[in-house]
Formats: sequence, C-alpha cells, structure tokens
Amino acid sequence: MLDNIKKFNVILASKSPRRKELLGMLDIPFDIKVKDGIDESYPNDMPAIEVAEFLARLKGKAYAEDIKENEMVITADTIVILNDKIYGKPHSAEDAVNMLMQLQGHTHTVASGVCVATKDKIVSFTTCTAVTFAPLSSEEAEWYVEKYRPIDKAGAYGIQEWIGCAAVAGIDGSFYNVMGLPVHQLYNVLKDEF
Repeated sequence: MLDNIKKFNVILASKSPRRKELLGMLDIPFDIKVKDGIDESYPNDMPAIEVAEFLARLKGKAYAEDIKENEMVITADTIVILNDKIYGKPHSAEDAVNMLMQLQGHTHTVASGVCVATKDKIVSFTTCTAVTFAPLSSEEAEWYVEKYRPIDKAGAYGIQEWIGCAAVAGIDGSFYNVMGLPVHQLYNVLKDEF
C-alpha cells in the first residue's frame, strides 16, 4: 500500500518509541532522525487546541533546510487539554501525580498535531480524542507513577499501560491518537496528499 510515497525516504523525526511502533504499523519503511535543541515554545495567547499542530510544524521547519529531494519528514506533538489548560510532559513524579489527580473524574482532550514535509510540500493537521477518566485515588496515581514512570508522556499517562485499563472509562475518537500518533488520519494524508 501507499505506493505513491515509495519514491520518498521517509524519516520519522521523533524519539518516541510509541510513534515508532505506530508508524511501523502502516507497513512503510522509515528511518528515525532526531535533531536536538528545537525550540518548542508557542505564543501564550494561542488557543490550546492549536498548540500541538503549531509545535509539529515548528519541528518540521527545523528539518526543512536539510530535506533532500527524495525525503519526507514526519514530525508530531501530542498534548492533553482540560478546561483550556495544557498538560504536557510532567517535570517530576510529583508533577505527574498532580496531573493525574486533576484529570481523574473528568473528560479531557488529547490533541496530536502532525506535520508531513517534503522539499515541495508541507501538510499538517490536528486530531483530537476525548478521554474520560474514572475517579482515581491518590494511592492509585502514586502507584502508577512509581511503577510506570510516565515522565515522558503528555498528561502523565500512557493509555496502553495499566492506567488505560483501570482508569480510562471511555474514549471518543482514535485510540492511537492518544498513544501519540493518529495513524488513520496520517495514512489518509500520505495516500491523498502525496
């Protein structure tokens, strides 16, 4: 499938093992290339729902000057939003527990922004999924954080881990988006736009 992109060397510009796994599920060959030191700041007055795509495009621009004629670079960013507040990656275990305690008992939005760039074209999009957390005790949150160390995950959780089984009461939208890469929409962009 995706014969139209076989002319490209596809590059996933991400350190995330989950994004690597998810892109691999599309059965396309790709390499991983990561640049360090990319500024990931965004305007304070930017609506929260626009931030993930803004950051994905920002990462894409960091690779733009190096893209060769036959290369395609995929960048992504995922954030968690509750009441217009953005929950990124926690800074510590304590921060992770605090995030989970704010998310528990509520429905939040997971927004993933994706940017696909070639020498001649840039396409970006945002995919949103609503995730409902059941009530979670502080003991459960502390146990999860201690055992799973979700410091590298937006909102301090990985839906594919224990917390997804024990605390996620429901989702409306893409499960894979919550993991960090909306592969269904990415597949359609790769198929239709390139």
